[in-house]
Amino acid sequence: MNLAIIQSRACVGVGAPQVTVEVHISNGLPAFNLVGLAETTVKEARDRVRSAIVNSGFEFPARRITVNLAPADLPKDGGRFDLPIALGVLAASGQIPMTTLSKHEFVGELALSGQLRAVKGTLPAAVVCREMGRSLVVPDDNGGQVALVGRDIHLSAPDLNTVCRHLSGQGSLMLKEPDDMEVVPQDNHRCLQDIIGQQQGKRALEISAAGSHNLLFLGPPGTGKTMLASRMADLLPPMSDTEALETAAITSLTERPLHEGNWRQRPFRAPHHSSSMAALVGGGTVPKPGEISLAHNGILFLDEMPEFERKVLDSLREPLESGEVMISRANSKTRFPSRFQLIGALNPSPTGHYEGQLARSNPQATLRYLNRLSGPFLDRFDLSIEIPALPRGTLTEGGDRGEPTSVVKARIEKARGVMLSRAGKANCLLSSREIETYCPLSKADADFLETALHRLGLSIRAYHRIIKVARTIADLSGEPHIQRGHLAEALGYRSMDRLLKQLTSLAS
Repeated sequence: MNLAIIQSRACVGVGAPQVTVEVHISNGLPAFNLVGLAETTVKEARDRVRSAIVNSGFEFPARRITVNLAPADLPKDGGRFDLPIALGVLAASGQIPMTTLSKHEFVGELALSGQLRAVKGTLPAAVVCREMGRSLVVPDDNGGQVALVGRDIHLSAPDLNTVCRHLSGQGSLMLKEPDDMEVVPQDNHRCLQDIIGQQQGKRALEISAAGSHNLLFLGPPGTGKTMLASRMADLLPPMSDTEALETAAITSLTERPLHEGNWRQRPFRAPHHSSSMAALVGGGTVPKPGEISLAHNGILFLDEMPEFERKVLDSLREPLESGEVMISRANSKTRFPSRFQLIGALNPSPTGHYEGQLARSNPQATLRYLNRLSGPFLDRFDLSIEIPALPRGTLTEGGDRGEPTSVVKARIEKARGVMLSRAGKANCLLSSREIETYCPLSKADADFLETALHRLGLSIRAYHRIIKVARTIADLSGEPHIQRGHLAEALGYRSMDRLLKQLTSLAS
């Protein structure tokens, strides 16, 4: 039989659609034709496969070879199909048996010597293969990734010859995991007590971490906004198995190493303010995940927010609501999950101060500076808190350092457990119907909140977000119901709204 069929997996976003590699060898002038909507990198496989087969001690057939990558309408890119194409050529020419090919799926790039090189996106493929009960064969360098989901079923190999010996029954493969699989220790030197004062900022950080609420720090330079944001990752509860697997699947699409030592750590992404829209949201000819997807189930920290381009920040509005981003191209649409917690920091004026002796900007200039951030974007923040300069004498007297991170984290994990047992999700993810169910307000409290809403000129979205923040405050206090004090504290975290209203009145 001159036809061999090998199963492989493409990489489309965080998905791994099946690709059937069909290899047919027929009589005629020597030729190697590759069809099936293959990109240039895939078409170059003909040269890599020919050299790898010869250098592995096999014979390359001097006949007409046709390789079809099905389905034909699915774009294919990269060198991940080198290994299945080479195995198809060897099987169709009778140099390895076909009977064992149906038990496995294969991905891997070939070097000219026959060595196997790592490819991106093997983790999504490993997940799908495990669900189907099939073994995925990958290069050794990808062994650490697939071991996260299929240590008992998936295999890895260093080169083409080893794979062929396994298929011929002359050897056996095992999953090779890297030597550095130990857990990477976290930086335990970062503690909330490193920050002098700023107890209100720490309180807002605790509420934000407990309910996964978006948080905005506003204040002059050097007051601790960035230090507070950097402590968030140490306060968040650990990821569940499902969350860790989702985040690891996205990470496997990048150059960042992924192994058992770091795959459960919540991501903390802090892109520079010069980042483009494609860098933040994702894009490219072959769509790749952006910072918001790499921060999935973790934190996206935007420092010096007014320095970002306005259209770049506004592009985050839809993902903040939907938890995903859809990148459309002429021939395909790629979806990347992007359920992240947004933390922002900014100065209140272009010179850093907007009142007092250090203020060097008039209200009009300050308002123009803050207007670089659109109202709908600012409306996505659940809490905005002012981080003022420390009063005189705080540094010399030591100041109040508050509770250590371990104590605050324990309180956060207890509150998060209450949320999960009640609604199965963090409070920030509650829908409007779930708010009515889990966050009921008395008639007096509802009237109080609505009156405050109109006085501050807030939207209905802000109304729902204030209720969700109040629900988190109640959970941290161990209260089963939202009380007036919880609503008042949640309303207090609207510093940005008050500042803009104040500057607007001064500028007019």
